[in-house]
Amino acid sequence: MLIALIVAWIVFTILVKIVKTTVSSAIIIAAIVVLLQISYGITPQDIWNQIIHLPQSLSQIQGGK
Repeated sequence: MLIALIVAWIVFTILVKIVKTTVSSAIIIAAIVVLLQISYGITPQDIWNQIIHLPQSLSQIQGGK
């Protein structure tokens, strides 16, 4: 019984760390998107389109070498 509680506590601690990291990353990404939108008028849709076309852009860069 004691071993099960220790393992459960370790798993819980790891999950809490993962959630903290995820939330802080999400806040940072949201702040970057807001700053881009305010500063340069770049919308989240523009960013998403660039992310979607990133593999194509990278393959064109590699093909150009």
